[in-house]
Amino acid sequence: MENTKYEHWNNPQPPIENNKKLAAGLLAILLGSLGIHKFLLGYTSEGIIWLVISVFTCGTVTTLLGFIEGIIYLTKSDEEFYQTYQLNKKAWF
Repeated sequence: MENTKYEHWNNPQPPIENNKKLAAGLLAILLGSLGIHKFLLGYTSEGIIWLVISVFTCGTVTTLLGFIEGIIYLTKSDEEFYQTYQLNKKAWF
């Protein structure tokens, strides 16, 4: 009789339905100045900071940073993105 309660510990692949890599990457590239990608990943405080910076810089700084962050998101493997940004909650780059 197998114990399925801890079966997920042996599975190195993250659940595909929980991986927000593509959505976060595209939002960061297309709407980076608004910081929507931060809110999507659950970084509410960082999203608010992003919006404040956007207001004070008229979106120039956050648009560039959003584009860079989106590229970083999309170039990571699915597992690496999931581990870094969703499990370990690395909010900035």
